[in-house]
Amino acid sequence: MTPSVGRVVHYVSYGTPGGEYPSVCRAALVTEVGEVWVPDGEKRPEGTPVSLAVLNPEGMFFNRGVMQNEHAHAGGTWHWPERV
Repeated sequence: MTPSVGRVVHYVSYGTPGGEYPSVCRAALVTEVGEVWVPDGEKRPEGTPVSLAVLNPEGMFFNRGVMQNEHAHAGGTWHWPERV
């Protein structure tokens, strides 16, 4: 699937280093589909970078250039919601 503006995805929060807050999936709305800046000499990450409006219980935040990660669900990435 290709992301587009207005689609709902999951954003994976980083959590805290000490584990007080775990890394969890949050609902997010795609606000932009675009390119990600990569320093000279570094490999461009695989996936599609998007800008997100992330919905948290404590409020919203906005993040640009978030990369897709469908398998590891690493903190700071997005993926399609699982079907249940």
